[in-house]
Amino acid sequence: MTKRTIDYAKYFTAPNLKKARKRYKEDIEILDFEQIPEDVRHIGVGKKYLIKTYGCQMNEHDTETIAGILEQMGYAATDDEKSADVILFNTCAIRENAEDKVFGEIGRIKPLKIENPDLILGVCGCMSQEESVVNRILQKHQHVDLIFGTHNIHRLPHLLKEALFAKEMVVEVWSKEGDVVENMPKARANRLKAWVNIMYGCDKFCTYCIVPYTRGKERSRLPQDVLAEVRDLARLGYKEVTLLGQNVNAYGKDLTDIDYRFGHLMDDIAKIAVPRVRFTTSHPRDFDDHLIEVLAQGGNLVEHIHLPAQSGNSLMLKRMARKYTRDDYMRLVEKIKKAIPNVVLTTDIIVGFPGETDEQFADTLSLMREVAYDSAFTFIYSPREGTPAAKWEDTTPPEVKKERLLQLNEIQDAISLRKNEQLRGEVVEVLVEGESKKNADVLSGRTRSNKLVNFRGSKTLIGQFAEVRITEPKTYTLGGTLVCDAQREAL
Repeated sequence: MTKRTIDYAKYFTAPNLKKARKRYKEDIEILDFEQIPEDVRHIGVGKKYLIKTYGCQMNEHDTETIAGILEQMGYAATDDEKSADVILFNTCAIRENAEDKVFGEIGRIKPLKIENPDLILGVCGCMSQEESVVNRILQKHQHVDLIFGTHNIHRLPHLLKEALFAKEMVVEVWSKEGDVVENMPKARANRLKAWVNIMYGCDKFCTYCIVPYTRGKERSRLPQDVLAEVRDLARLGYKEVTLLGQNVNAYGKDLTDIDYRFGHLMDDIAKIAVPRVRFTTSHPRDFDDHLIEVLAQGGNLVEHIHLPAQSGNSLMLKRMARKYTRDDYMRLVEKIKKAIPNVVLTTDIIVGFPGETDEQFADTLSLMREVAYDSAFTFIYSPREGTPAAKWEDTTPPEVKKERLLQLNEIQDAISLRKNEQLRGEVVEVLVEGESKKNADVLSGRTRSNKLVNFRGSKTLIGQFAEVRITEPKTYTLGGTLVCDAQREAL
C-alpha cells in the first residue's frame, strides 16, 4: 500500500508562545454534534475497535467520547488487538517518557498491519498537536493511517471514512481552538463514576508545560449545558461525578456576558442529587474565596482538593511562571484548612527544574512537611519541545535529580502513612467499586477523600456505599472491616 506525502503544515502550527497569547481574541463557538452521516452510520457493523489511552483524566474522557462515536457507527469494543478492525492511540504529551511509550507501541503493532492491511491504525490526542510528532510519524511510521488532534474529535466519522476508502494517510490537526462541541456521544467506561468536562484548554503558560499548546485556550461550557449533563447522570444513578478541566477553577472567566464562576457552578451542582462531586485539576492562582466558601458547605461536595504546588521555592515558581509565591500558596492552604478542617490535600511536585539548587529543593521539602499532603504526584522535570524551559541550560546531573525524587518520596511516604494512621479505628464511607486487583475475595473502593480501601464483604455491595472501620492503615491504601447493621446502630 502506498502512502502520499502530506503537507501537514496547513493543518497545524508548532507551539508559539507569542501567537498563542493572542488567541483570546478568537470567538468561541458553541456547536452541536452532527448526527453520524448516513453513508457511515453502519460502516462498523460486525467490526471491532480498540483504544489505547495514555495520560490524564481528560484523555480518558476523550476516549469515552471517541468510543461513543465509534459505537454509533456500529463498532463494538474489544481488548484483543488481533480481532480489532480499528486501533487508536489516544496520547499524552505531558512528559517525554509518555511519548516514548506511544512510539514504542506504534512500532510494536506494525506486524498486525502487515498481516491485516485493512486494519486502521490511528494516533490522536495531545501528541498529535505537536509538529515534531506528526513529522516523525510521517517519516518513520508510514503504517499509521490516521492522525487527528484534540480539537476535532467530532470529525471522526468523516476522517475514518476517508482513511477506510482513500487508502492513504489522513492527517487533520487543527491549530484553531475556539469551539465547544456539545452533545457528543459517550461510551462511559464506568457505571458508578463519571467524568464531566466543564471547560477546555489552559491560558496559564507555565514555562514547562505543553498543555496550553496541545489543548488550546481556556473555553468554558455554558452553565446550563454542564448542569443538564450532571442531572442526567444523577437520573441514571451515578454515585460520583468528577468535573474536569486543565485549569478547572478558571471556569467562567471567559463567559463575558454573565457573572458566573466556578464557585457558582459548584453551588448549583451541590443541589443535584449526586452523592459525590469532586474536581480536577485546580490552579492556586484561580482558587478564590467564594469557591472555598462553597466547598466548605460540604454535602455532596467532597473534602478532597488537589492543589498542585510544583515547587516550594518562590524563585523556582517564578521561573515556572506559576504566578504565585510560596507565601501566596501557604496563605491559600491556611484559608482552605480553616474553612474545611477535615480537608484532604494532594499535590503535584516537579524536581530537577532547570536551575534548581540544593537550597531551592530544600524549600520544596519543607513545603511538603509544612502542608502535610495526604499524597503527591512527583516527577522529574521533562523538557517539552516548544516550551520556554526546554531551551534553558540544565546543569543538574540526572543522578542528582533521581536522588532528589527519592528523598521527596521518602518524606511524602512517611507523611502519608502518618495521615492514614490517624484513621485507625475510624468508620469511613466507601463507594465499593469492585474486587481488589490483588485478591478477588477482597472488595475495593474509595472514600470521599479518594483514599483506596480494601475489605472483605459480599459482592452484592459492589456499586453501593458501605461503612468500613479502618483496621490496617498503610502508606498507599487502607485495610478495614465492614461495619454490620448491629455495629452501625451501636455507633
